[in-house]
Amino acid sequence: MSKILDVVIIGAGVSGIGMACRLKTEQPHKSFLVLERRQRVGGTWDLFRYPGVRSDSDMFTYGFQFKPWRDYRTLADGASIRNYLGDAAQDFGVADRIEYGIHCTAADWDSQAQLWTISATHEPSGEKRSYQARFVVSAQGYYNYDQGYRPTFRGEDQFQGQIVHPQQWPENLDYSGKKVVVIGSGATAVTLVPSMAEKAAKVTMLQRSPTYIFSLPGWDRMTQALDKLLPTGWSYAIARKRNLEIWQTTYKLCKRFPKATRRFFVGQAKRHLGERYTDKDFNPKYEPWDQRLCAVPDANLFTAIRKGRADVVTDGIERFTENGIRLASGRTLQADIIVTATGLQVQMFGGMALNVDGVPYKTAEKMAYKSVLLQDLPNFAWIFGYINLSWTMKADMSSLFLCRLFAHMDQQGQAVVIPRDRENARLETSVLDQLSAGYVQRAKHLLPRQGSKMPWIVRHNYQEDREMMLRTAIADPAHLEMQPPRPATTQPEPLRRAA
Repeated sequence: MSKILDVVIIGAGVSGIGMACRLKTEQPHKSFLVLERRQRVGGTWDLFRYPGVRSDSDMFTYGFQFKPWRDYRTLADGASIRNYLGDAAQDFGVADRIEYGIHCTAADWDSQAQLWTISATHEPSGEKRSYQARFVVSAQGYYNYDQGYRPTFRGEDQFQGQIVHPQQWPENLDYSGKKVVVIGSGATAVTLVPSMAEKAAKVTMLQRSPTYIFSLPGWDRMTQALDKLLPTGWSYAIARKRNLEIWQTTYKLCKRFPKATRRFFVGQAKRHLGERYTDKDFNPKYEPWDQRLCAVPDANLFTAIRKGRADVVTDGIERFTENGIRLASGRTLQADIIVTATGLQVQMFGGMALNVDGVPYKTAEKMAYKSVLLQDLPNFAWIFGYINLSWTMKADMSSLFLCRLFAHMDQQGQAVVIPRDRENARLETSVLDQLSAGYVQRAKHLLPRQGSKMPWIVRHNYQEDREMMLRTAIADPAHLEMQPPRPATTQPEPLRRAA
């Protein structure tokens, strides 16, 4: 059993590193550790290694506010983002607070001790470890790192080629000169297709239905020019504010004027594809932002299709054959490699079981308080970013909210905070029901519930969230139950690390 920490952060991806940096800056007296299952920082950006893996949010809003993104690429590759996170950990002095190879399997709250005990395995050695903390912050993302969503296709055992899922990409997969079929039409597929088309003989994106795909400039020339004229940091702040406004306005327009925005996105595809455009392949059945939009840099997907290096087929799968895929229409797609870009499997808290005084915590029966704390769960935070903006924008506000909460609890002499619903505000819908994406719909039974009134409503509005998280008072006796420390005889001696 290790010494008692003030905070344990689980996960060293963008959410966990951001939380650690904020905690070190805002609450330097707090002792904390970051527990990471992988062998280095990065989270998603260390896990995914498929060709062309990159962000689908612009980097000026995806990067941290406290560490400007010093590059002009709009959508950065995974390795660059991973390096950026590693640099942030070094720059803010949190790199030595990270323990790697730690798979957290359970977290148990003891109301008498007012402590969490985290059960974990050090995977490289198989050693069982245990950590105690007053507060736990889950920054583990929302999907299963061990296994992506992979439906079973009829006849796939007969296929003589190679079947690959992007989440388990083989390190030395050679697709040069080969025929590749990518099943899927989401962000992973639209990234893979143009990237693989540079070497493959032909890449086909096989989709059940189209997705809204739009092109962004791959290089931010405006910011590059401003960088030469303005003091250091100004151009970054301008780019961040500009891009935030663009993304927010786009989302609002999509929701308010779906027909007009549909014409815009479909029209862009028509302009880039010319004679290669068809409604069947590029005009979705759903409205804009019912699912997340797919951004591509410099129209690279459209260019690959227009030049004949790639194509799109909209059809169902009847079965796999020895040499490819037979479609519902009767057509056959020849393939040497089939990539199943079929999505993620949602998983809460990295699969870690939560228990309160020995009773399992049922996340799907509870709501989220101000999108960060969870109903009836003591001293536990869940960092979950935006679905309509860069993830980091909300993750960083969540971290700042938690630092404000810690300061308030210290000032008031409180040891425990528990959100309580005294107004019967729970709805049956989940916090992501506004998205119709397959991975969301498959996970409705796992996600927290949406609330009917504030502070239980999980919104996706930056200005409203900023007001709620960063400006309104932390004190909220109507919804937050606070408990003072128990007598010193039952309270273990704290560990205080040097800042």
